[in-house]
Amino acid sequence: MGLGGCIILIAAGAILTFATDWDMQGVNLDLVGVIFMIVGLIGVATFSSIARRRRVVVPPATPVVDDTTHPRTRDGYSDGYGV
Repeated sequence: MGLGGCIILIAAGAILTFATDWDMQGVNLDLVGVIFMIVGLIGVATFSSIARRRRVVVPPATPVVDDTTHPRTRDGYSDGYGV
């Protein structure tokens, strides 16, 4: 569940808790709304901690420089001029 889903859960929970006065037999909608808001807050906290972990910048590795020298012989044909 992404950040948008968590925000929707928080909004739906707030609507059920604070904006409705429905009565259902066997279901406490205020409690369901509070549970939705808590689950949404846990989701936001989890998402933000994962997103923070992804943003860690790893410094680039030190480039490896090869200092070995290769003897070059020039015969006039290897550089492309004698073809």
